[in-house]
Formats: sequence, structure tokens, C-alpha cells
Amino acid sequence: MSLACRPGCAACCIAPSITSPLPGLPQGKPAGVPCPHLDEDLRCRLFGQPERPAVCSSLAPEPAMCGDDRWQALHFLHTLEHATQPGPQPS
Repeated sequence: MSLACRPGCAACCIAPSITSPLPGLPQGKPAGVPCPHLDEDLRCRLFGQPERPAVCSSLAPEPAMCGDDRWQALHFLHTLEHATQPGPQPS
């Protein structure tokens, strides 16, 4: 079953870092910073455009990620972002 994006959420456009270049952001964007391509309704202005980064296109909403509300989605994605950051490897 496909899940639609929650209006006014934009958690997936805020919580994750994007390391690939974006229009206007050649170095990508850091985690926790809203993408500058969000409009006033928290919708992606690049949706469906070739300039949209592949990482954005590949991130599809699903119940575990989106939770019951925007705050649960932000928490889930923040936790995932933190868990996948490069760091010292265990010996």
C-alpha cells in the first residue's frame, strides 16, 4: 500500500542531510535545516523536476518513517540521520 505525504509535514525535507548538490546549494544541505526549495505550504518546488536530488526522489513515505504526525516523522528521521553518520569504526 502506498502512503501519501502528509500535508504541511516536510520532515523528509528538513531532518536528513543531503550531500549531493542542489540548485543554489552546491554542497548540499546539513541535517535539520529546511531545504530552501520548500514553499510556504512546506511542499517541494523541485518535485517532479530533473534538478530534484536522487536521494529525495528515492525517499518514499511509509508508516514507520512518517508515524502519526509531523513530530514523529521528524524524530524518526533525525534518529536515522544520527545513526547513519560516519564515525569511528569499532575495532
